[in-house]
Formats: sequence, structure tokens, C-alpha cells
Amino acid sequence: MNLATNGRPSAVRAERMPEPSAMQRLYFLVRSAFRWILCGAYFFVVCPFLVLLGIFIDPRKNDRPQRMLCRHVMWLAGARIEVRRAARFDPQRTSFFIANYVNLFDPFLLYSAIPQFVRGWELESHFRIPAYGWMMKRFGNVPVPDVIKAPDLKRLWKLTRAALEGGVSLVIFPEGGRTRDGRVGAFKDGVFRIAQQLGYPVVPVSIVGAFEFNRKGSWMLRPGKIVVYLHDTIETKGMHKDEVEALRERVHRIASQPVEEHRVRDSSRSLP
Repeated sequence: MNLATNGRPSAVRAERMPEPSAMQRLYFLVRSAFRWILCGAYFFVVCPFLVLLGIFIDPRKNDRPQRMLCRHVMWLAGARIEVRRAARFDPQRTSFFIANYVNLFDPFLLYSAIPQFVRGWELESHFRIPAYGWMMKRFGNVPVPDVIKAPDLKRLWKLTRAALEGGVSLVIFPEGGRTRDGRVGAFKDGVFRIAQQLGYPVVPVSIVGAFEFNRKGSWMLRPGKIVVYLHDTIETKGMHKDEVEALRERVHRIASQPVEEHRVRDSSRSLP
């Protein structure tokens, strides 16, 4: 804390980075375009090969090359990944991994960081995207209806249970959309209710640094470090339905804390 001569705290002035020049902006644009092309070319060349392998080989026995695909995509995009595990994180437990949602690279990032076989909830409309949707279906992601009605919720519940009983952990983004300001938005109840009903543990996950790397509404890529926090595994077995709200708030608090600490620490910095 800065102390003025009268002993009172003085105002701390945030020193902002200078605005980039026109040449620097052009460089950032060209660099981002080049990295997007590299990532897209690599993904759409290697991914069909992995899908083909999945026809003949159990995907869980084919996990290593899939994980390498994700790591290479992140590397080509310019991201350096650091993973920090909490003391009571259990990598052996089939779990729900509950993460904040930042950008389109999050699934690749989490597949690179989580040390077990994982799949994820994905909007059903994404399965209709040419090439990509077919690949995600073959990889075993669980479709989530864009508008959930009672019959759809029952189908989601059954597909989720089948995946977990098969030893497949699931990555969930309970905000329902990517952040626009870097903060962690409110979590929806759905996954927490299902976790309570099925009795599978949840793991809060914090993605820190990804908002600076790439944000919704922009295709700019800013190479840098992204830290993934895998927090303590939280049991839900024997939990009463009345405890779901408290569970949701607890997971949100844990997942958002490193994100908010990072935002405060870097609040004086401006992005190009």
C-alpha cells in the first residue's frame, strides 16, 4: 500500500500500456490470421483420421493421439498451457468437470489439461455443422437440446448416465455461453441437479488467461500463457436435492476466484 506523507493511503494510478501503432495492429491481424489458418488446416486434416481410427479402435484406447491433437491446436494458436492441481483433486474418479466458458479453444484446452478420458455436453445444433458436427458425434459428445423440454431433459439424463457409467468424465460449461467481459457468469442448475441425482462427483475448473488470449466477438489471437486450475473433487453421493443450490454456488465461488484474482491483478493492462 502506498502511504502519503499524512499517513493516509494515496490513490494508486493504473499505468496503461500505450496504444499500438498502425503497423503493430497490422502485424497482430496478420499473425492472428496465420495462426487461425494453421489451426484449421491441422484440425481438418488430422481429425478425420482420428475419427476413422475410432471406427476400428475403442476411443479410450485411442486417447493419446486425440490429446496430442488438442495440444497441437493450442500450440499452433500460440497458447502455453500450465495445469495446477489441488491437493484433493482425484484424477481417478469419473466426474463432472465444471468450467468457466471463455472461447472456442476451451474444449481443446481442457482435453489437454484433464488427466483422464473426457467428453462433453455440446449443443445439439453444433452436431449439424458440416464436418465438425459429424466428428463430434463420432467422438461421443453428449448432445444438449438448444431449447430443453421435458422429453429432451429425460434423454439428456439417460445419455449422461450412460457416459458416466461407461467411465467417461464430462466437461460442462454451466454458464450457457462464452463470457463477454472476462468474468464468470452465473451457473445454471441443470448439471448440478443431474450430478446430485446420479451421485457422481464434480470438479470445479478455472480457466485463467484465456480471455486475453481470445475473446468472444473477436478473432484476434494474442499468444500467452493459460492456466487451468483443477480444484478439489466434491462429492455429491447422498446429497439431498435441497442442497443443489448451495453446491452450485460453492462450485461457482471456487471456479471464479482465480479468474477474479487474475482480473484484479491485470486490471491496469490494456490489450492491443
